[in-house]
Amino acid sequence: MTLKPTIPQQNWRQEMLETARYEVDRRRRGTVVLTAGISLVAVFFIALYPSFQTADIDIDQMIEAWPPAMREAFGLVTLASIEGFLAVELYNFVWVIVLGLYFAYLAAGLIADDIEGDRMDLLCSLPVSRTRVLFEKFAALVVPILAVNVVVGSLVYAGTIAIGEPIDALGLVMVHLLSIPYLLLCATIGLVFSVKFDRGDVAKRAAIAAIFALYLLDSIAGSVEEISVVQSLTPSGYYDPTAILVQETYAIGDAGVLLVATAVVLVGARVLFVRRDL
Repeated sequence: MTLKPTIPQQNWRQEMLETARYEVDRRRRGTVVLTAGISLVAVFFIALYPSFQTADIDIDQMIEAWPPAMREAFGLVTLASIEGFLAVELYNFVWVIVLGLYFAYLAAGLIADDIEGDRMDLLCSLPVSRTRVLFEKFAALVVPILAVNVVVGSLVYAGTIAIGEPIDALGLVMVHLLSIPYLLLCATIGLVFSVKFDRGDVAKRAAIAAIFALYLLDSIAGSVEEISVVQSLTPSGYYDPTAILVQETYAIGDAGVLLVATAVVLVGARVLFVRRDL
C-alpha cells in the first residue's frame, strides 16, 4: 500500500510570475494615466486634422523646403492624408520619441530603485533567483505597452471614422503591432542601466540620454548618405511609422531584428545582474 504524502504540494502555477503580478498591480495607476494621456493627445490631433486639411496652404510643398535632417527626424513625407498627418504628429513623435524614452525610463528604475531603497536585499533573500526577479520585473512592462497600443489604436480608428476620414485599418494595426518590438528594445536598454547603477535617478537619466542619443544618431544618419549604415545600430532605424502608414511597407524582418536585439540585451542585463554585488 502506497501512502500519500501528508504535506500538500504547493501549486507551482500560483508561484509563477508572482513578482510580475506585483509589479503590474503596483503600476496599474501609472498605466491608466499613461494610456489616458496618450489618448487625449490622439484625440487632439484627430480633431485638428479637418481644419488643417482645409487650410489654404500647400503643406507638402513646404515640407520639401525643410532640411533633410528635419524631414528624416519627424518622418515628413506628406500631410495631405490622415495617415501621413498622424504618422508625423502622433506616431513619429509620441511613439518613437516619447514612449521610447518613457519605457526606457521606467525600466531603468526596475532594479536600481529597489537597490537604492534597500528592497532588493530582502527580495533576493527569498527562495527566488536573480534571473527570475529580473525577467519578471521586465515582463511587467509588457502590460502598459500592450494597453497603450490597444486602447489608443482603437480610439484612433474610431476617431478618424467620426471625422469622416477613416484611416486604413491594416496600416493602423501594423503601426501599433510593429511598435511593440521597438518599445521592448528601448525598455531593455533602460534595464541595462538599472542593473549597472545603484541609484535610480542616475540609471533613469542615463537611459533617457542613451535613447535620445540613438534617435538623434538615426535622424542624422538617415539624411547623410555617407553614414547611413549607422542607422542599423539604432532602435528607431527599424521602426518607421511613416513607411507603415503612408507607403504601406510592413518591415516584418525589421521587427524580428528588434526582437532578437531585445533578447540579446536582456541576456546581457541578466549577466550583469547575476554577477554584481548587492
